Amino acid sequence: MPELPEVEIVKRGLEKAVLGQRIKRLSFNRPTLRLPLPVELPAQLAGQRFDTFARRGKYVIALCDGGYGFILHLGMSGVIKIIPAGEAYSPAKHDHVVFEMEDGGHIVFNDPRRFGFLKATTHDTWHLDNAFAGMGVEPLSNDFSGPVLARVLKGRSGPIKTALLDQKVVAGIGNIYACEALYMAGISPKRVAGSVQGKRAAALAGAIVEVLGLAIESGGSSLKDYYHADGSLGYFQHSFKVYDREGAMIDDQYPVKRIIQGGRSTFYCPAKQR
Repeated sequence: MPELPEVEIVKRGLEKAVLGQRIKRLSFNRPTLRLPLPVELPAQLAGQRFDTFARRGKYVIALCDGGYGFILHLGMSGVIKIIPAGEAYSPAKHDHVVFEMEDGGHIVFNDPRRFGFLKATTHDTWHLDNAFAGMGVEPLSNDFSGPVLARVLKGRSGPIKTALLDQKVVAGIGNIYACEALYMAGISPKRVAGSVQGKRAAALAGAIVEVLGLAIESGGSSLKDYYHADGSLGYFQHSFKVYDREGAMIDDQYPVKRIIQGGRSTFYCPAKQR
């Protein structure tokens, strides 16, 4: 599933391609994905201009000048394809949502597994959506810090890796960047979450910000289904220190281990992470 860096890159791609442009037509090629597609949305968005794109956790929020908009979740396999004006759009299998822009370009949501969704919203109500209820702090915002992380972890008896995947702790963190941040901070994924306080919390908060920033600069991690809206691939996966590197040697002497936590694979170096 795309994590915060990949969703941020999708958001930025949409901003660059269609911010300020007018929607000619919105079409749905099936009635439902993970959730039913909002039948009212095509009429609401026809003739409107995109004026705001935002990201909250792993969600993209798109709002138009008429006050209406949508919340998009890419799911496991969803991608946004941007076909610029002047390039022919050839419908592909699993192109479920198609925006035809006034300039002749197209924005397409393609989702083979159909775990993604698109929900109608408005400028004034998007933040009230159930998807954001109780969601944790944005790690790339000024509100995130070591003390903030320590506070939300305090009293948690489960492992820190599992806590990081809880979107009520930190928004947008998934399996890849949890593994990488814990390695960077030198913290064992098995450590009790509530014990990550003080200097450990500061180190982990700093590592989360750093690894997310590096991933965004590298275009995200292109694994399995994820690629950019223009069809290009990210390359942060080539910088992984531990994720998906079971048996690889750290400093030519410490092997990366793999364990299962909460049904997910965790990769770490026992010699480097305490």
